[in-house]
Amino acid sequence: MHHPVRFPRQFRIRVHIAVLTMACMGLVAILLIGLGWAATTQRLVLDAGQRAARDTTLLGQQIRLQLTPAQGALRHIGAGRLPLASDEASRLQALEGLIGELRASPLEAAVYIAYPNGDFVLARPLNLADVRESVAAPDGAEFLVQTITQQPDGRRLGRFRFLDGGGNLQEVQDRADYQYDPRTRPWYGVARQHPEQAQLTQPYRFATTQRLGVTLSKQATAADAVVGIDVAFDDLEQLLLALRATPGTRLALLHISGQVMAATVDLNSVGGDTQPMLSAINEPQLQHLRDVSKDAGMPQLIEIDGQRWVGLHTQIDIGLGDSLDLLQMLPFDELAADARRRALYYIGMAVALALLLLPLGWAAGKAIGRSINLLRERSLRIARFDFTGEPLPPSRVSEVGELSQAMQHMGGTIEAFLGLTESLATEPEVERMLQLVLEQLTQATQSEAAAVYLWDAQSACMQYCAKAGTIATPLPERFTYPPLPAVHASDSPLHMVNRLDLELRGRQGGLQGLLVLEFKDDVAHKDAAFQRFARRLSGMLAVAIETRQLLESQRRLFDAIIQLMADAIDAKSPYTGGHCERVPQMAIELADRLHATCDGPYANFRMSENERYAFHLGAWLHDCGKVTSPEHIVDKATKLEVIRNRIHEVRLRFEILWRDAELAAVRGELDSKQLSTRQQQLQDDFAFVASCNLGGEFLSDESIARLRSIGVQGWQRHFDDRLGLSTAELRQLDALRPETPPLPAMEALLADLPEHRVPWGDDRPAVEAGDPRNKFGFDMKLPPYQQNLGELHNLSIRRGTLTEEDRFKINDHMVQTYIMLKGLPWPTGLEQVPELAATHHERLDGKGYPRRIPGERLGVLDRVMAICDVFEALTAADRPYKPPKTLSETLRIMALMCKEQHLDAELFRYFLRTRLWEDFASRFMKPEQHDAVDLKALEALLPPQPVAECDACL
Repeated sequence: MHHPVRFPRQFRIRVHIAVLTMACMGLVAILLIGLGWAATTQRLVLDAGQRAARDTTLLGQQIRLQLTPAQGALRHIGAGRLPLASDEASRLQALEGLIGELRASPLEAAVYIAYPNGDFVLARPLNLADVRESVAAPDGAEFLVQTITQQPDGRRLGRFRFLDGGGNLQEVQDRADYQYDPRTRPWYGVARQHPEQAQLTQPYRFATTQRLGVTLSKQATAADAVVGIDVAFDDLEQLLLALRATPGTRLALLHISGQVMAATVDLNSVGGDTQPMLSAINEPQLQHLRDVSKDAGMPQLIEIDGQRWVGLHTQIDIGLGDSLDLLQMLPFDELAADARRRALYYIGMAVALALLLLPLGWAAGKAIGRSINLLRERSLRIARFDFTGEPLPPSRVSEVGELSQAMQHMGGTIEAFLGLTESLATEPEVERMLQLVLEQLTQATQSEAAAVYLWDAQSACMQYCAKAGTIATPLPERFTYPPLPAVHASDSPLHMVNRLDLELRGRQGGLQGLLVLEFKDDVAHKDAAFQRFARRLSGMLAVAIETRQLLESQRRLFDAIIQLMADAIDAKSPYTGGHCERVPQMAIELADRLHATCDGPYANFRMSENERYAFHLGAWLHDCGKVTSPEHIVDKATKLEVIRNRIHEVRLRFEILWRDAELAAVRGELDSKQLSTRQQQLQDDFAFVASCNLGGEFLSDESIARLRSIGVQGWQRHFDDRLGLSTAELRQLDALRPETPPLPAMEALLADLPEHRVPWGDDRPAVEAGDPRNKFGFDMKLPPYQQNLGELHNLSIRRGTLTEEDRFKINDHMVQTYIMLKGLPWPTGLEQVPELAATHHERLDGKGYPRRIPGERLGVLDRVMAICDVFEALTAADRPYKPPKTLSETLRIMALMCKEQHLDAELFRYFLRTRLWEDFASRFMKPEQHDAVDLKALEALLPPQPVAECDACL
């Protein structure tokens, strides 16, 4: 039984050499860094010990600097006159010694003398704000002298004397609350017990100022009195903070009694009159150091709760037989931060050095199979769909060199083929697409040059379109095909080339053009495989040309259909002819000018090609919904007009009344004068009704009342009004008037009959905001009836010729426009056509129709359509219900519409400044409409312009 041979896992030689080199360098780097880190740790601990010794010396010098002058002052004052003074007056005369001492030693907080009978004299400087505040010092006072003197009657009198900088008395205050017996203080007792040398108290907070310090006291040599000096250690805490080696360092200065004189924490938060003990300040690291430290002055590496610290416990000799303990705990991580950064730096250097040396190890294996490996890499890149790459270096092995050239050629051909395919698929313009394709085609086929000629079926000619490279045997720019014209090689010093002419035919076999390829006269291009490859590529090119031309023809057809629809809408009504053509022309021109502007508020407005085409379609389709608008409403020139002008029916009724008056005169019911009066009244009444029918002037309440009074006149109907009606009309009349009135019936001259009011029924449109069928967001007010043909109702229209029902029917064209266009399957990039076509009747204040869109949701192109639609409507000379406006009237009305938030004021300013209205007027308006326009007056009517856009003003 044969077992398959198992090969060990294989690696390239360069990998072996590189890995071995990197491994050796990594091992050396690890050893060096580890030894360096151990030495660095030891050095950090030693450095911490040396720093602690320096800190101890510095702190001791600072404390002795404050205590040494005070000892000399004790001896000087104790040997002076002040201890001998027995009453207050003599003591005050000897105060200069105390004041002079305070001037000489600004670190001393107070100097005082206590007498055996309890008298007390103290002098303190007032150079600190909190001291001045605590004693309510007056302005200008520099020193305070406090005295307690026993009076003959046994009372103890306390006084405050405030002195200026020269020692002159400023103010004296008797202080009944100042009761102090110095004999009870520790400094007094210890000085009496040891009169031979100065004594130092434990640290404490001074009662008056709460300053940290100690008291030096000594028995006076001249008399039985004790001299004391308060020395403040205000700056000990700041000094400790300055001594921290790292931000996390903990320090504490302890008195021999165990009290904390200063620390890197706030001791005031602990509370109490005396200095706290170490255990009370919540510093467990320092407490641990004090408990475990044995060798004072030697650094110790201590681990607490998983964190390493360097602890130092040193003693400070301050003289006077006492010493202080300085505890320091330094976080090892912070001490080693710089060292760690240096170690990372060295590691980086080692890695960088290894990377720099890696090519040496890599180069050691290059000698074996370098060319084959390059070929392998190129083949793997091609397998991974990466067809690019630099040419492979030459090889001494001929087979490898040939294979390298073949691989290079294959990769370049595939890459060119992919680029050719991408250009065929993505470039929309035929000329640009052909230029790109030819450049890539010459690369894919290793040709010298290529040219494309497109077929013009109407003239049966080939027309030059694009080329790549220099054609050695050029064809004419235009020639009849077939056959090919005779050509001659150019005189340029080019080597011999061959030419291949390939017809470009589409899917249906139709001729699309001609591809001309020129290539070297070599073996590869003579092979039949090359011609098959070239023909396949030419087939792709032919299909791409056919597709582009088909798309272009479809687009032209689409545009023509849209224009045909616009022309049909205009042709439907002779009174609005040209509106659907003039508005898009003007809107597209205004949008193009906005797109081209480089300054002002529209400097950033730009349209892509798709956006411009969408706007082009929206502008041409902006009134496509008018195909559903009834002509008799769109063209309604008079109030009584439906399919025809019903004023003729009303006139016939007046004729009947005229005949009735004549018959009454024949019967003797009216004399000639009464007949003449009656006939004149009928003439006047009909003339009034006819004038009201025109809708030219505003109809007042008096006119409406007169219409109603005229309308109540009666005339007799002798014929059945149900005869000749359609089935729907008869059904409606039966529902409203089931019983037929007997004939002859009296009828009103002008009436609003029930059958005049056509209800909505099942035709009620879904345009109200609360209608659940309303899925397009319409927000329109629906009139109570679908149509109201009432004669008085129509004649009573105050302005114009349209009733509320008529106005809704006309406005409904926007609803129909939106619904019709929303139902079309618009391609990508043209989805906004329905919005652009159906928003030109919206307003900036949100009161437009059909959807009451607020101004902030209206884009620039929506506002362009609104301005152009209003301008054309006001200047149109083909409206039956109004005369055309002049230029000045039109622009003034539009300015007022801007003020009322109907139109965009800023866009209207731009419209005025570009004078597009002037170009439009010269093309479409009648000469009598051209009049002078005052731009400044129009600007005054517009709302104020924002400050940031003042440079766009007229």
